Amino acid sequence: MNYGMIRVAAASLKLKVANPSYNKEKIKKAIDKAVNENVRVLVTPELAITGATCGDLFYTQPLQNAARDALLEIAAYTADKNIVLFVGVPVAAMGRLYNCAAVISDGEINEFVAKKTASPAGVFAACEEDIFAETYQTTITTESVYRICEGVMVGVEIGEDFGVTNPPSTQLALGGANIIVNLSAEAELVARAKYRRDLVKVQSARGICAYVYAGASVFESTTDTVCSGATLVAENGDIIAEGERFARESVLTIADVDYEKLNTLRQKDANFALSDEFCDYDIELENEYNDLAYRPVEAHPFVPEDAAACRERCEEVFAIQAAGLAKRLEHIGSKGCVIGISGGLDSTLALLVSVQAMKLLGKPMSDIMGITMPGFGTTDRTYNNALDLMKSLGVTVREISIKDACLQHMKDIDHDPAVKDVTYENMQARERTQILFDMANKHGYLLVGTGDLSELAMGWCTFSGDNMSMYGVNGSVPKTLVRYLVRYVADISDEKTRAILLDILDTPVSPELLPPDEDGKIAQKTEDNIGPYELHDFFIYNFVRFGYTKEKLQKLAEKAFDGVYDKFTINRWLGVFFKRFFISQFKRSCMTDGAKVGSVSLSPRGDWTMPSDASFEDFI
Repeated sequence: MNYGMIRVAAASLKLKVANPSYNKEKIKKAIDKAVNENVRVLVTPELAITGATCGDLFYTQPLQNAARDALLEIAAYTADKNIVLFVGVPVAAMGRLYNCAAVISDGEINEFVAKKTASPAGVFAACEEDIFAETYQTTITTESVYRICEGVMVGVEIGEDFGVTNPPSTQLALGGANIIVNLSAEAELVARAKYRRDLVKVQSARGICAYVYAGASVFESTTDTVCSGATLVAENGDIIAEGERFARESVLTIADVDYEKLNTLRQKDANFALSDEFCDYDIELENEYNDLAYRPVEAHPFVPEDAAACRERCEEVFAIQAAGLAKRLEHIGSKGCVIGISGGLDSTLALLVSVQAMKLLGKPMSDIMGITMPGFGTTDRTYNNALDLMKSLGVTVREISIKDACLQHMKDIDHDPAVKDVTYENMQARERTQILFDMANKHGYLLVGTGDLSELAMGWCTFSGDNMSMYGVNGSVPKTLVRYLVRYVADISDEKTRAILLDILDTPVSPELLPPDEDGKIAQKTEDNIGPYELHDFFIYNFVRFGYTKEKLQKLAEKAFDGVYDKFTINRWLGVFFKRFFISQFKRSCMTDGAKVGSVSLSPRGDWTMPSDASFEDFI
């Protein structure tokens, strides 16, 4: 199974300038290594057969003849190798010389793609239209899309082509190419590396495609020119593989490109419309298997791995949450807000966001009414943390026990308090929600909801209970990110508040609807019931954004969580995820307004529309 992946490689080769006989052997070795690694698309640098810095030697017959012989030998070498090779070569045709990429597979030169922008010193002609190269009995073109296998189409641009105002890759992407390859030989300059990385990332994001960049190595440096051998593979705005620059040997940078993901993103982008301007060229490689060996997989896709980037993400998300809440409070003319404070992560984040919103509005913290509502499962730890946090932040503190009201309610509906079933649990959640709504009405306040994205996805909330509010600040924030947001605020808080927040972070996630254990500690732990949130957030991100199959989610998770969870554990909770995600849509269909903070949201108002009665059988 290929899991919607295809393996690509960018080569930077230890070449000799103006020595095709030597260079062809290096290219053949790169082919061997690529084939051994099950690479399907191999890209060499610009003019790799001759070297890119030959100057006026390109006009000489000995070099042109040697390049032709080397190219024909390289083409023959690919026979029966199940790989498509893009190799740089000068091609003479119609009395002119063109800087080309030869498109080679199964022993044949399929076509040449010529560079569109003018080369330095005017050595090569700019190609304006298709030309027949009689020597090779094939065409030189400037824009063509090659169908490599089902779901994979490749377009080619050369060197500086991708830096112009309207690069060929833009039109190639609109012509169907979901992989763009660039054969380059640009000189290295100060700050050029960062500019190149940014350009590759932007091109892959703009075209919703993968971008494979192969640069000439340091061995092509000559006279005033120094090359670095940059090799990059980007996918939809992210660098997924990068080779060493200034290496003293040939470099082969390999990556597994998720073409299925790219195709899905294109389908979901209403502004991306394919044109029919390009003639597709079918190459038809076999791509039946991929082990994801060269595929980076993030275990926590909602949280950047880099500490600085993570802090920046938290700062931005927190600002969006607070700004959204401040706008709603201002719009309705609310006197303040009401929040149920449990001493858990979600209500803590909602409280912190509310405090920031009040700062934005210039209102006192006392206009926030924090209400803690101890029930049958409340532990001393969460109860004390709830009170301590509210006092530390200076909000108005209210305590309303729900025990007597719940006992009366159980008596009214003839429910035995000894039966700790779903009625026993949900009744407490609904009682708390009723108190919060009524207190909001009484004081003219806005009820701020606390439930997060992960709970909505898994249906781990009580219908007409904690999934109801007047504005939900955490509705598009997954549980894994909630932790980092609380930690972010802890790091910028005073010592007293920080200590409370750190203890909350260390508390097991629980709805606390069942009595504590005999030691007074939390007995009902959410992740024991529905599985680890870090796994579910991984599933949520990849299923909602890219529509992956269960098999693909399983394989990706096995790689992402290698050494953390075995494949049987992943499979178990993946099954739970799909079932709970599907049967819980009715809870999401009526979710309240709340700020959207990221690319994944389950709001039924345009982000995730799904029938509440959809079957999950074909998904598991």
